[in-house]
Amino acid sequence: MTKFNIRKLRDNAKKDYESAWLESAKLVEKRGKLFSLKDKTKPHPLFELIGRARSALLELGFAETVVPTIVDKKEVYAQYGPEAPVILDRIFFLAGLERPDIGISRKKIQEICELVPDFKEIEKLQGIFRRYKRGEIVADDLVEVMVKELDIREEQATGLLALFGEFRELKPVPMDLTLRSHTTAGWFLVLRELQRREPLPLQLFSIGPKFRREQRLDPTHLYESWTASMVIAAEKISLEDGERITRKILDKLGFAEVKFSIKTATSKYYAPQTEFEIFVKHPKTGDFIEVGDAGFYSPVALSNYDISYPVFNLGIGLERVLMIQTGEIDIRVLMYPYLYKAAEFSDQELADMIKCEREPETETGQAIAAAIVKAAQQHADKPSPCEFKAFEGKLGGKRIIVRVVEPESDTKLIGPAGFNEIYVYEGNVIGVPPKGWEGNVIGVPPKGWENEVLNFMQEKGVSTGISYISAFAALAAQEIERAAKSGKKQVKVRVRAAKLPSDINLVIDEAAQRYITANKKRIDVRGPVFTTVVAEFG
Repeated sequence: MTKFNIRKLRDNAKKDYESAWLESAKLVEKRGKLFSLKDKTKPHPLFELIGRARSALLELGFAETVVPTIVDKKEVYAQYGPEAPVILDRIFFLAGLERPDIGISRKKIQEICELVPDFKEIEKLQGIFRRYKRGEIVADDLVEVMVKELDIREEQATGLLALFGEFRELKPVPMDLTLRSHTTAGWFLVLRELQRREPLPLQLFSIGPKFRREQRLDPTHLYESWTASMVIAAEKISLEDGERITRKILDKLGFAEVKFSIKTATSKYYAPQTEFEIFVKHPKTGDFIEVGDAGFYSPVALSNYDISYPVFNLGIGLERVLMIQTGEIDIRVLMYPYLYKAAEFSDQELADMIKCEREPETETGQAIAAAIVKAAQQHADKPSPCEFKAFEGKLGGKRIIVRVVEPESDTKLIGPAGFNEIYVYEGNVIGVPPKGWEGNVIGVPPKGWENEVLNFMQEKGVSTGISYISAFAALAAQEIERAAKSGKKQVKVRVRAAKLPSDINLVIDEAAQRYITANKKRIDVRGPVFTTVVAEFG
């Protein structure tokens, strides 16, 4: 199993980033069919809702439109008038880095030569920096240009850039460009152009994110949220028409009971007393939750875009809708469950995360593993000392005989727990014996798992299909494969008493381990296995 030593990687990068970066290439396999896609299909509920909303709006006759996400602050003034400064307070402004003037001193030349011995292209380097400053070289291409024009290696180019503190000291410079805090910020621009290109009515919708610099993030507020927004520009349309269309859209999303409330303080981009909020009842709390906002755009704001017809606008907060449809009360859990929700796994999902750590890689190796299991099953109770041939054949062009052996006296070929099978039951990972617990575990049976619940566990629990002996056989087979490659004459593999999953060649996915620990469940695979596999090469 490939697993990076992340602590070592971090420490090495702090000492010498370029060397650590170059060395890290050895950690990534470049050849071999090592992975195939698994069925891990799991759509996000937000995008399933987006799909339903798209279908609903298209069915009602709307045309889908892409609305600009980046908007100049002057548009906010054109839409909000004197209210604009207050609105700008909730908006994210974009910023950029001013490219620095970089001089190359004698001391810096000396540092460059220490990094790139015999470097003689100072003038070329200075020219590259000037072209970068003028914008003739885009940031993404800077390292590539240095590699090609200075004839140096990639790691030397990035190391060279690190010598110049001017790059590290760059500070963002604010622009007048903003991330839209509502889709309306872009609709005015779209409507101005489309009214000249298409006949009325214009029936448009767009589904996408909006960004708002909220004072706090809580169960109902996020910096980024998604809106289904639509506009209708027509020669004649009333507020009553807008309400009727709004009810029809929400009905298609599954909400028959909808309440409207005219806002007391109207946003300046809406006409006075035409803005209304839309409420739907939450199934858990019984409270009516605001899911949208609608109204007529202000004729004053429209005039700033040379739009001379009334425009009705509706915006629906999709996360709010999703909260109601799913019964969730925290919007953060819906959008970012990996940050705000504890992991949840079914017994079947946990069982799927348990596997053999090492397995045979060849068909012959797989046949050896199967033969070891078969021999163990046939001769399990034979008194020791004893040995039984499990496999005879060829591996890697060499003759091989594989035996299952128990050299000690007064015992049996396979220990009492050898045929225990790994089950998952109510989040616990347990080695379950085929009959009773006696003798199958070290010490006493696991507390709470007495014999009377054994049958129930086997019926209700989820089997991984992995027994102690099958996991051990897989390990033994791979050890035999390795021995064949290295030219050894004999290899012996022994398992004694199992205390940890690793003792019987099992590995449990880290996510499963975290879940089991966090939920105070347990992993109990204790048991005496005691057997040996010996392979001899002829």
